[in-house]
Amino acid sequence: MKTSRRTFMMTSASVASSLALSRLVFADAATVSEADSTAVALGYKADARKVDKAKFAKYAAGQDCSNCTFYQGKPASAFAPCPMFGGKQVSGKGWCGAYSKRG
Repeated sequence: MKTSRRTFMMTSASVASSLALSRLVFADAATVSEADSTAVALGYKADARKVDKAKFAKYAAGQDCSNCTFYQGKPASAFAPCPMFGGKQVSGKGWCGAYSKRG
């Protein structure tokens, strides 16, 4: 199979463009704001150490998004999507009332 230089260059440019655009999409993925209505209802905090323990008695030290069943990233990821927030990015160090220990 012969590939012309022109075909090679066009394919290379397409692949490079696709990679660059995909990085932009993932870099700009929406993160959950603590002021978001769902976040308020679930008591989401981007830093689990700031959870109101009087209001959310379920919270225990060591619970954070990175070790929750719903966290869709690797435990070491700083941010990852969460289905509780429509797939928006949550902080790995965060916490919300939907927390369920990854098992």
